[in-house]
Amino acid sequence: MSNLTRRGFSLTGLAAAGVTAACGNGVGSNGANEIDARVDATLDYLFSEYPNTLDLKAKSTGTLVMPLITEAGLGFGGGYGRGALRVNDVTVDYYSATKGSVGLQFGAQQHAHVLFFMTEGALTEFRRSNGWAAGAGVQYVVANEGANLSAETTNLLAPVIAVIFGQAGLKIGATLEGIKYSRIIP
Repeated sequence: MSNLTRRGFSLTGLAAAGVTAACGNGVGSNGANEIDARVDATLDYLFSEYPNTLDLKAKSTGTLVMPLITEAGLGFGGGYGRGALRVNDVTVDYYSATKGSVGLQFGAQQHAHVLFFMTEGALTEFRRSNGWAAGAGVQYVVANEGANLSAETTNLLAPVIAVIFGQAGLKIGATLEGIKYSRIIP
């Protein structure tokens, strides 16, 4: 007879969730074409709804586009999404974004985001890292009530500028803090 403890049950559940997530990650599938199509649609939406972001694109050395990040939490939370890094409008790598959190949280949401690398050094650091985490060095551009994206002049001097948009769901707030980006092979 097996003695199943709460800890064992929890670890089994986490392992099963990890296997399920791994099965749906697109590795070994036609994932690259799917990701590229979603990235194209996301950029089309971003630039048509928020034309001011075209200036960011023109000044950036590269963009990481995450078309869909899904987050959910009930005490413990997590999030996942896939996207592409583009340099000179060409996809050079594919990335996953994962996020885990613990704390007072309840709900689920989805959003898209684009990281604009404003310096060659920031882009190089991102590409050389085994797992880059968004942190304090990322400046955010936010949508105001007039549905325009605006950036403070000081933000435009930041090495990485994040634009979060297309939020839907019942979880309050979207941030990139704690998200880890890892290169994948779709």
